[in-house]
Amino acid sequence: MNTPYRRKKFRVVPNPALPGSRLDHDEQGLIVDGYAPSQMIEDLRKYQAELEVQNKALRYSQQEAEGASERFATLFSNVPLALMVVDEEGLVMASNAMALRLFQPVESDPPLHFLLPFVGPMHTDEVAVAFLSAKSRSTSEVSEVVFLAGSQGTFTGDLHIARIENPQGDLAHFICAIIDQGPLLAQRHALQKSAAVLQQRNEDLLLSENRMAAIINSSLDAILCIDEQQGITVFNPAATALFQCPADQALGSPLERFLPQVAATLATGTVAAQATLGEFAATTLQGREIFVEISVSLERRLTPRVPTRLPISEFIARRGMQGPHGEITTIFARDLTASKLAEARRVTLETQLRESQKMQAMGTMAGGIAHDFNNILSAILGNVDLAKQDTAANSPALTSLQEIEKAGRRARDLVRQILTFSRNEVPKRTPIQLDDAVHEAARLVRVALPPLVDLQVRITPHTAAILADTTQVEQALLNLCTNALLAIGSHKGSLTIELSSAEVGQPLVGRLGLQSGRYVTVSVRDTGSGMSPETLGRIFEPFFTTREVGQGTGLGLSVVHGIMQGHQGAIDVQSVPGEGSVFTLYFPPTFEQAVAPPAEVAPVEPVIGRGRHVMYVDDDQALVFLIARVLKRKGFTVTAFTDPHEALSAFQAKPQAFDLLVTDYNMPGFSGIDLLRQIKRIRPDLPVALASGYITPELEQSAMVEGASALIYKPDDVSEFCETVQRLIAGNDAR
Repeated sequence: MNTPYRRKKFRVVPNPALPGSRLDHDEQGLIVDGYAPSQMIEDLRKYQAELEVQNKALRYSQQEAEGASERFATLFSNVPLALMVVDEEGLVMASNAMALRLFQPVESDPPLHFLLPFVGPMHTDEVAVAFLSAKSRSTSEVSEVVFLAGSQGTFTGDLHIARIENPQGDLAHFICAIIDQGPLLAQRHALQKSAAVLQQRNEDLLLSENRMAAIINSSLDAILCIDEQQGITVFNPAATALFQCPADQALGSPLERFLPQVAATLATGTVAAQATLGEFAATTLQGREIFVEISVSLERRLTPRVPTRLPISEFIARRGMQGPHGEITTIFARDLTASKLAEARRVTLETQLRESQKMQAMGTMAGGIAHDFNNILSAILGNVDLAKQDTAANSPALTSLQEIEKAGRRARDLVRQILTFSRNEVPKRTPIQLDDAVHEAARLVRVALPPLVDLQVRITPHTAAILADTTQVEQALLNLCTNALLAIGSHKGSLTIELSSAEVGQPLVGRLGLQSGRYVTVSVRDTGSGMSPETLGRIFEPFFTTREVGQGTGLGLSVVHGIMQGHQGAIDVQSVPGEGSVFTLYFPPTFEQAVAPPAEVAPVEPVIGRGRHVMYVDDDQALVFLIARVLKRKGFTVTAFTDPHEALSAFQAKPQAFDLLVTDYNMPGFSGIDLLRQIKRIRPDLPVALASGYITPELEQSAMVEGASALIYKPDDVSEFCETVQRLIAGNDAR
């Protein structure tokens, strides 16, 4: 812009240098501030031209200023922001329509003269401080200020303050822009709420994954996850224990390394999303085969995870990605080792139960058969004995009677074996040392030992004592040795009896039904023909035999089995066809000292009846006839009955006429116990004997409680029967 023109002051002075001139009349001699008039006129013309140019510029500037002012007023009025010009004392010097619409929506609302009264109480101080900051720093802003909007309540906006020049005074002026944040706040709050919900979901997801990791880590089942290529991505601690492989070695390896059959099944693509595949063979890291039950779960993911060697919790937290999509298959493997052992144990117990039930059924049947068979044998042997007494020594019939007696005694021994098998009573056991029983059994075996068989006896010294019935133990050993000799036959071989002790544990205790611990063992080993597995499964069945007719009854091993059960022990057998067999008896030891053998019983004096009156009751007519003849020959008076009711009636008629009552136990309708009870009510001092071929502990206890004086096993020799009768009568006389 040009410098404004300044008017010069003119002063007229005479020019003494010009001759003949005068001050009042000579114009040529005038000088104005050192200028000649002509020069002055020229300068004035130039100044006038400059002033005209400056006037043009001023008029243009004025027009531009007026245009700018109009444009600013238009912009100030029409901008979609609330604008105000406020001085530093808060006076609103100007405000646009948007500001009036926000602060004075209704004409009756208070006018917008000062800004601070329209600021909410919570933000008044903050806005005042912002004005002070704008005065010193030119600009300032306050976010989310609550303003009063007259009758419309309040609104929230951001306040932007800028200081403007004020040449007319000392008060600072500010232009204030207020941006209504109402819609933005709603969106912001919605976004914040969504962000909070999303964050909560992420936390829940992380918590869920951590829980899943904890479940996977603590699961008793092996859990494996595989990707689309059947590479292992998850291998929990249970899988580490099951497959005996550390997780860092398993991760990334193919599934067929541990579960080849499962890998082949999954490769077919026919497995459902959730399926139980059943039992499969698996392979441990060391190559050992195990059996597992497999269930699978297939999951399709958009961001599948890559194999990792990280712990599951860290692996889940990182969530690696290998591509846009993929499938994850989770495999649950349950170890069937324990269940298979339990199943084997169950099968063993079921087999034992079936064997026990079979033995019990056979025992019940044998007991019933023995009752009738005993009566027959008693009649046969008794009549043979009487016939021998009536036959001359040189009579040819004596030989036949002796053969009949011999066959009857063999039948009696057979019945006794049946009874030994069938009786369930606990044997009368005393502490004994088994070496004596082994030596005695070996002595009896040597008598019938074939010349080609070598007998060896091996006894470990200082073996523990056992609670046992010596007679039954010897019978068990004799039966085993007889069975071994029959297995060897006419071939050359050896028979070994070995006494020792052994610690018994699984699986033998489960198979034999014993408790774990130490047992005294007696083994009978032979080099005979051995047995097949089918034969081994039936050797303890009564009457089962593989021998030829006349070489075995099939009761020997059944009797041994019954004896060992009565002694709370067990028998085990191992056999290989063509290599022989080993039978081992297991006896529980005792800490009691072995007792000395009982003293020999004094011989019984000859039986002389002296007319003593005996009542004999039995439902078998042949046996009644026999006993009456035998006792009469010995000098007894005998009254015999086959009907217990008739016997009771006869006794009630003459109770003092009898010295002894002998009654059979097993009688239909009215047992020997019933008769005993009725007789004792009438005459308590009368000695009573019960006879039976099947005496159980329950029967013995019941008979003693009712007052029986003795139990007679049938079939006994008639001489033994007569001795028992005489002893009972003599004992009653001695009272």
